[in-house]
Amino acid sequence: MKKLLLVTAIMVACTSAASAQDGAVIRIATEGAYPPFNILNADGTLAGLDVDMANALCEEMKAKCTIVAQDWDGIIVGLIARKYDAIIASMSITEDRKKQIDFTDKYYTTPLAVVIPEDSDIAGVTVTDMKDRTVGAQAGTTQANYATDVYGKADVNVKLYPTQDEAAADMTNGRIDALISDKFVVVDWLNNAGKDCCKMLGDVPGTETEAGIGIRKGDDELRERFNKAIEAIVANGTHRKIVSKYFPFDIY
Repeated sequence: MKKLLLVTAIMVACTSAASAQDGAVIRIATEGAYPPFNILNADGTLAGLDVDMANALCEEMKAKCTIVAQDWDGIIVGLIARKYDAIIASMSITEDRKKQIDFTDKYYTTPLAVVIPEDSDIAGVTVTDMKDRTVGAQAGTTQANYATDVYGKADVNVKLYPTQDEAAADMTNGRIDALISDKFVVVDWLNNAGKDCCKMLGDVPGTETEAGIGIRKGDDELRERFNKAIEAIVANGTHRKIVSKYFPFDIY
């Protein structure tokens, strides 16, 4: 009986591992707190550009997918622990992250940008411009890394937040002097909640990054399926159609 149970357990484990590759079920995680890319609605449903991209890619792959919300600070850990098979959450492809997980090809490209209050006298985005100021960013992101590694080493007070929404709220309420973020996220915010308080100061030179889909190391077949699907939706216009719902310009 023990041998039978062991064989059964191995078969279940192998079936589970293969499910993300054979098209049966692909489990995808997103954050749900990074509008307009991923949003958790009041009714518990997920929406946003990342979610639309995930659905389009799954349709292209003819795969059944489930999409779940996962806090940003545990999203890579959850992937490695096999809670889901992929991360589609506007995650920038960085060398540090590539030590833990693999990535698909990009599905969009973005620079960082700085936002300030309408009445601010900050003149630019350089370290000198930010001296003795407080700059906010979402923790665990490329903007947090830039704020800490560049601004934080030059007499700039850096304040990190669990979510983008919390950083934006402190920006609105005057608790920080500037906010550094993904440009496309703050463009959307300035067009909506932040339009009466703040303005775009400018892009941060040299910070352009590519967002890709996070995949567990070794899941090469799943990564290549996503890569082919990304290429296909870019070629057939689906990618541009999705982006046009959120931005009046191309982000690929």
